[in-house]
Amino acid sequence: MIGDRSEVIANAEGDRTTPSVVYIKGTELIAGKLAKRKAILEPRNVIYEAKRFIGRQYSEVQEEIKNCPYEVKKDSDGGVIMVVDGKDYKPEQIAAFVLQKIKQDAEKFLGDRVTSAVITVPAYFNDSQRNATKAAGEIAGLKVERIINEPTAAALAYGIGKNKDEKVAVFDLGGGTFDITILEI
Repeated sequence: MIGDRSEVIANAEGDRTTPSVVYIKGTELIAGKLAKRKAILEPRNVIYEAKRFIGRQYSEVQEEIKNCPYEVKKDSDGGVIMVVDGKDYKPEQIAAFVLQKIKQDAEKFLGDRVTSAVITVPAYFNDSQRNATKAAGEIAGLKVERIINEPTAAALAYGIGKNKDEKVAVFDLGGGTFDITILEI
């Protein structure tokens, strides 16, 4: 919030969105737009779409695995492990790398520490996926105040500071989903 309105903070690259992409090679770890660029030359060192695996069992994601250039295997607990540069990563760890980048960019912009966050997830996420997302936030060093649905967050951001009575519908037409939140202001 800046004053009484919500504001999207630009990241270090000057963009208002940060791709959920992580590049790992040796000790080098890059998250966001620069990692996405690495996918062209080094696709096996770039993890993307970890959100499709977070909080899910290996047996549930067989179709998603077919589209991954990196190795995906079954964890001892039945979950998903992604292998990059010879190391195993849980989806929560990959999500945490992206959240850490966003946290660092926000801290640089604000000139202050960011310790808490509200994290949004697709409306279809189940309890396991929501809990895994919360764990990712905690790995990133954030106190996760709440996990809310993405279209709900958009509706709330729109409704903050409005001084008139109205009903607002926010549609989220995503990758294979269609979510809606209706907000009465």
